[in-house]
Amino acid sequence: MMSYVAGLGTGLSLIVAIGAQNAFVLKQGLMRHHVFWVCLFCALSDAALILLGVTGMSRVLSAAPVLAEAMRWAGAAFLIWYGARSFRAAWQGGEALRPEGNRATLGRTLAVISALTWLNPHVWLDTVVLLGTVSAQWPDPGAFGLGAMTGSFLFFFTLGYGARLLAPVFARPRAWQILELGIGVLMWSIALALILN
Repeated sequence: MMSYVAGLGTGLSLIVAIGAQNAFVLKQGLMRHHVFWVCLFCALSDAALILLGVTGMSRVLSAAPVLAEAMRWAGAAFLIWYGARSFRAAWQGGEALRPEGNRATLGRTLAVISALTWLNPHVWLDTVVLLGTVSAQWPDPGAFGLGAMTGSFLFFFTLGYGARLLAPVFARPRAWQILELGIGVLMWSIALALILN
């Protein structure tokens, strides 16, 4: 039980920091578009990565620095593209900022969140490397991993559906413009950190 609670707390503490993935989930929650599927995809992806970490994938990544390097550059390129897209939406204003005017198909939405999740070295670092390493310190690494997975499900669904509480703020186009600018800055900041890493 203690391993499970430790995994839950550690998983939540790592995931709460705002990043590219969380910003996208927040935006989808504000638009009330494909929220369930986006939250489910993120939580299941985290669960799969945590399982890889707990079962020893962190050793594989450490032994194959070329794989980590390729992920770093692919992630930076995607974040630069996505940040530019957000800056463009903020600049254009109007229809580009209206949630009802910016509805991507489920397939396209899942393609974007897939890239934000699987090409993001920070996600791999937090789930596979850090949680995988910390899980080995507990008497029951499996329970620790299950606790971390539970934390991911709780966090993503709370973020996605809790975003509705901010709906009155985002009734104004200026708020969407500021959000898009913030997302663009965040994406480019993470990309820069990856490039300089």
